[in-house]
Order: sequence, then structure tokens, then C-alpha cells
Amino acid sequence: MKGVLLCGGLGTRLYPLTRATNKHLLPVYDKPMIYYPLQTMLTAGVTDIMCVLGGPFAGHFFNLLKDGKELGIRSLQYAYQDGFGGAGEALLLAEDFAGNEPLLVMLGDQVTDANLKQAVQDFTGGATVLIQEFTDPDGMGVPEFDPNDPSRIVGIEENPAKPKTKYAATGIYMYDTKCFSFIKEHLGQVEGEIKPTHINNKYIAEGELRWQRLDGFWTDAGKFDRLLEATNYFADKAHKKRKVVK
Repeated sequence: MKGVLLCGGLGTRLYPLTRATNKHLLPVYDKPMIYYPLQTMLTAGVTDIMCVLGGPFAGHFFNLLKDGKELGIRSLQYAYQDGFGGAGEALLLAEDFAGNEPLLVMLGDQVTDANLKQAVQDFTGGATVLIQEFTDPDGMGVPEFDPNDPSRIVGIEENPAKPKTKYAATGIYMYDTKCFSFIKEHLGQVEGEIKPTHINNKYIAEGELRWQRLDGFWTDAGKFDRLLEATNYFADKAHKKRKVVK
């Protein structure tokens, strides 16, 4: 399995910070935000990674990540999204990179300490969405479960005014290569951005979407309160670790 990290967009919810650099390079405690999803991929055994960049600060990533070797990345590639067609359009840039292999896809602002190694090993095709309970689903997809079979998601609603469940689809997905044909199918048919929700609902329609609960801390750090939550969590975790060592 290969990894695709989506780091485009302008990060307008974090203005004025993101007028100076890309959202995914902002600090979360003692590390740039992008280090967290990269570490999640590496811990899961995914070491061939593509970062899809966008916006006016793409060059900042090269100064930080270079070829990825210092972080333990075996092969790091970059692609540039010229425009704002959403995560789907960005993911399409990774089609040649994927080849015939499945992908672990993460939005660059997904900050977690969950271990995905088993989920990656268990993946057999189709799509797998990682979900977690969340009290603020703003900007997220909310899954609806089959009332007769709670193990099955029957639909995902983007940014609902009245969420049907207390869960959110995290920005962490595993896809087989059919995702690219689904994205192409949506091009020209969907107004505005092509979101992961569009892709996930296509997999649902095909009967090929599964879900797993994400264990551990997780947040989408694209808002000030969530960015602070992530910083406080990892600061507290580091302080507790130091006390144990002493």
C-alpha cells in the first residue's frame, strides 16, 4: 500500500496564520502539523508517499521535508494541484503514483496517535473509512448506519445541519484504484469541490465500503479550537512521558 497526503487549499479558517504559510506546516505542540499524518503512515508500514500540494506556499514543504529520508520515508514524491477542485481532484493527481496498489489517503490536517497498521494489513479492496465519535462535525462527513445492520453505512452526509449520528468520517481513507474512475465520473457532474464524501458514497452505492472505528486521539486541526486541542493533547502526552522516564 502507498500513501497519499493531501495538503492543498488556502486554510482560510485559520487566517491570518495561513497568510504566512500553508496550514499543514503550522505547529502542533513541538512539530509541524504535517509530521503527524506522515508518522501515522510510517507507523502503519506505508513508506512510499506522495504529498499533493497547492496554494502559494508549496515551496515551504520542500524546505521542511526534503526527500523524506530523515523521517524514515523510503520514497517521497510531490504533485501540485493547480486550482481548488477539492480533495478528489487532488487525489486524481496520484493515479500514476498508485500504479496498481491500494492507497492510504489522509488529509494533511488529520492529527492522531492512532495505529493503523492492522487496518492496513486487513485491507482487501474497495474502500475503508475510519470513523470516530465527534461533537463538532462542521466541515465533515457524517455516516448514516443501516438500522437493521449497524455494521453497514448506507450514506455519508457532508456538513449536515442535523447530524443523523454522533460519528464523523475522519479524513483517513483506504481506497483501491477504482477511486480514480469514480473521481473521473464526477468531474463535470459535481459543482464545486469533489470531496471524499462523493467518492465514499460511490463506494457505498457499489456495496464496497467498509468502516472501522479509529482508536486513539484524533482531530481535524483545521480550526483554531481543534488546533489548540491537538497541541494541548500532545503537550500533555509528552509531559506525562517525561515524568515516567524520571
